Amino acid sequence: MPKLAPELSARAVAAIKSEGRHAVGGAPGLHLRISAGHRGWVLRIMVGEQRRDFGLGPFPEVGLAEAREKAREMHKLVGQGLDPLITKRAQRGALLARQAAEKNFDWCTTEFIKSKSDEWKNPKHRQQWENTLKAYASPHLGHLLVQDIDLQHVLLCLEPIWKTKNETASRLRGRIESVLDWATVRKYRAGENPARWKGHLDKVLAAPMKIQKVQHHRAVPIDGMWSFMTDLRQRAGVAARALEFTILTAARSGEIRGATWGELDLEAKIWTIPAERMKAGREHRIPLCKAAMSLLEELPKGAPTELVFPGTKDKALSDMSLTAVMRRMSADAVPHGFRSTFRDWVGDRTSYPRDLAEMALAHIIESKTEGAYRRGDAIERRREMMDAWAQFIATKVTKKSEKIASRSVT
Repeated sequence: MPKLAPELSARAVAAIKSEGRHAVGGAPGLHLRISAGHRGWVLRIMVGEQRRDFGLGPFPEVGLAEAREKAREMHKLVGQGLDPLITKRAQRGALLARQAAEKNFDWCTTEFIKSKSDEWKNPKHRQQWENTLKAYASPHLGHLLVQDIDLQHVLLCLEPIWKTKNETASRLRGRIESVLDWATVRKYRAGENPARWKGHLDKVLAAPMKIQKVQHHRAVPIDGMWSFMTDLRQRAGVAARALEFTILTAARSGEIRGATWGELDLEAKIWTIPAERMKAGREHRIPLCKAAMSLLEELPKGAPTELVFPGTKDKALSDMSLTAVMRRMSADAVPHGFRSTFRDWVGDRTSYPRDLAEMALAHIIESKTEGAYRRGDAIERRREMMDAWAQFIATKVTKKSEKIASRSVT
């Protein structure tokens, strides 16, 4: 055991100026070491068969009383057969592990979106996730550790908008649930997800279907198509031709606006949209009817990589450009509504089978059995249907012509 030194007072310790190691008493082996103007506490102690020096902090930041307390704690550890250095490392490791596991919701949101965004083919999808969570979740959950988030925290985000903005609130709930599921898998939290719906939030919140008002895309009525098309074909501009092509192909406006000449096989009269540009994530072939081919033949041809319907500076038309055309025409409808009009025409005015219309709209066949047997895309049968559609919208509807159209597709 080290020789016991007399206990110095705090004033006496502060008065020490000479360099070297100075015993201060109060705990065996405790010294104030002064070197090159630096003053700090050192404890010299035997650990097993080894003599060790442990730094206890600088002086005067660590006062005399605190240094003596630290020294006594180390003596206690050694007396219990423990190595203070190993113990300190273990404590530091445990602290770092806790800090690594203690992630707040905002951090987890950022990391989740970063890890999943490669799956989202549309950049807008990532932006929608970020905006929704930032606006409605972050103010209540952002600063909280994910391990501490519970039902009441989730309800703070959802309840204010559950009835007034239910569609947004429903998406928000699902996104919070996804972030917390990710955090659970990464071991940042444990236990059931407080944002889950079935058997949990469905017990305290009204079902979305009871609140939401289903709003379909506004569409031009079937019998109004001839008048609309007559007006549209008299209007000049790339956006007007893009809208006409949208109607003739029953495609989505985003697919039209991003179409390139390389996707068009004008000899085979087929437009092949690659999977990365499709909502369902799979390639879609569209047979080009005679009217669609005539429209394309009047356009200036570009290189395979160039847009069929370029906007200003050869960039893609904006998502509002087609809508703007319809507004100038005073049409109480939106571009996407023409897909509904087409679907209604197939169902109400023709005898074409339902699955043919669904293929034309690039809808996924919900029946797994039907999907397993329906391997082809009936391209030529669909070409006949699209020609009939083009003929219908170019013909003024009368009871006689309606009957003729119905018989012509049986």
